Amino acid sequence: MKVMKYVFMTLATLLIASPVFAQTGADASSKGLFYIAAGIGMALAAGLCGLAQGKATASAAEAVARNPGARPAIFTFLILGLAFIESLALFTFVIIFLKVA
Repeated sequence: MKVMKYVFMTLATLLIASPVFAQTGADASSKGLFYIAAGIGMALAAGLCGLAQGKATASAAEAVARNPGARPAIFTFLILGLAFIESLALFTFVIIFLKVA
């Protein structure tokens, strides 16, 4: 019951605030929201890539602890995986940079 109260309060807030987004404003205000959205998007991409890198590193450390003989193969795939994960954040940065500039 308590969850439903929060759901309805959130819906009411969104429905009351929706006419604000329907208004047309000056270019400066719409660009300001665009910059904020770009910053939030980059923050999400960087944060989630950081979480993925932490998970990959923890898994690699656990794998080396279980089988130290497989260290070279695990290290190779770890570096490859970290490069792919980091490229996602860089692709997000490039896309945001191209759209904002």
